[in-house]
Amino acid sequence: MSDTRDCPVIETKSMSLFERYLTLWVGLCIVAGIVLGKVAPGIAQTLDGMAIYVNDAPVISIPIAVCLFFMMYPIMVKIDFAKVLKAGKAIRPVGLTLFINWAIKPFTMYAIASYFLGTLFLTFIGPDAVDYVKMPFGADLAVGAEYGSGKVVLIDGIKMLEVPLWRSYLAGCILLGIAPCTAMVLVWNFLAKGNDGHTLVMVAINSLTMLVLYGILGGFLLGVGKLPVPWQALLLSIGVYVALPLLAGYFSRKWLISSKGETWFREKFLHVLTPVTISALLLTLILLFSFKGETILNNPMTILWIAVPLFIQTVVIFALGYLLSKVLGLTYESAAPTAMIGASNHFEVAIATATMLYGLSSGAALATVVGVLIEVPLMLMLVRFCLRTQNWFPHQGVSDSAETNSTATVTVSE
Repeated sequence: MSDTRDCPVIETKSMSLFERYLTLWVGLCIVAGIVLGKVAPGIAQTLDGMAIYVNDAPVISIPIAVCLFFMMYPIMVKIDFAKVLKAGKAIRPVGLTLFINWAIKPFTMYAIASYFLGTLFLTFIGPDAVDYVKMPFGADLAVGAEYGSGKVVLIDGIKMLEVPLWRSYLAGCILLGIAPCTAMVLVWNFLAKGNDGHTLVMVAINSLTMLVLYGILGGFLLGVGKLPVPWQALLLSIGVYVALPLLAGYFSRKWLISSKGETWFREKFLHVLTPVTISALLLTLILLFSFKGETILNNPMTILWIAVPLFIQTVVIFALGYLLSKVLGLTYESAAPTAMIGASNHFEVAIATATMLYGLSSGAALATVVGVLIEVPLMLMLVRFCLRTQNWFPHQGVSDSAETNSTATVTVSE
């Protein structure tokens, strides 16, 4: 019998209060944001006006950028890349997860969202309804010039792009579809009793892969959808909201562990960070809905029109991952996280990117928030499905589990 004392422990917890009732908190933020927009509309506008401008167009809203950074940093600082990458020995589940995340999921999201928003629900959304989004970063276009499906207009002395509203919603769906989950999936995997080592490997690999493929696929699909493709802003968004917190998390983790020790880091520092991501997310949502409150009040079914394609996309990708895992003969412990990593979205990055590219008041930003709204109840449903169908798969032996997980150390609760 091997001596397990030499193996680092994977410290896992169930969902925190914030995580368990995330849908409720998002719902309360919707109400708070709408009320704020009615009672004090100048507050959100003033905060969003505190921005870095290029060619008279707002590029980065400073308060929102701060909130969004603190949404991302606590996620990145929890990843121990050195130990996680040593656990990446299972080629089939890792390869399947990458294939679904980057070769299938972005394109099914585009197809499903385009059909529902641009055809099936277009009458309800409004064929002539428009949205006003940020000018592409670095573009100096004259008023009246056309860009993609949009036209440059002047709103309160600021150049904006007027685009069809359904295409703005489509942009948000695309940004969700190209952002594989790297945070909450740790919780879904724990609840489904999956393979912690495989999940951690994919969290690390997805974080690194996003640095390249997020911009390439995002730019391509937004272009196909005749949407503004602000390449400079897209790359800047990746740098600010993926690369910067990733680097900050990596180096601060190394420094804190070397100076304070790993026990202090896990039990003290990460405990303090637990509510930071969700708190920053909720504050951002309040500001967003203070802008979009009028739209929701005038058309309360808007959230439903966006939620339907997102729901279908999630279920389709989960089913595909689960089925292919069965075909490839994966164990349940690898099949469950493989299916859920693809089904779940990295909504923090999607919200950050939509806000930077198109603006806090854009339909694209609203669409990414709807992703947050349905994420928790839908993923919990899929977790329950996994647990009820785990007998469809062979199970991982104790020795295999120890070998896969022995190099991984993580605190799952956020």
